[in-house]
Amino acid sequence: MKEYSVVPNKDATGWYVKMEDVAAIELYDTKSQAISEAEELAKGKVPCKVTIYDEDLHVEDERRFN
Repeated sequence: MKEYSVVPNKDATGWYVKMEDVAAIELYDTKSQAISEAEELAKGKVPCKVTIYDEDLHVEDERRFN
């Protein structure tokens, strides 16, 4: 199962979409933009999971796409 993550950058001024918690795909200005992009990527790679982190790097939400 592929996994994408939405995580803040170092100073939480932007949000990364990462694949497999390794490679950052893109930096977005808002968390909602990053979540939307991660969900679109996940829908094209089912089965897939999107893990969304908060500013303190705690898991906030997990979404599965089958």
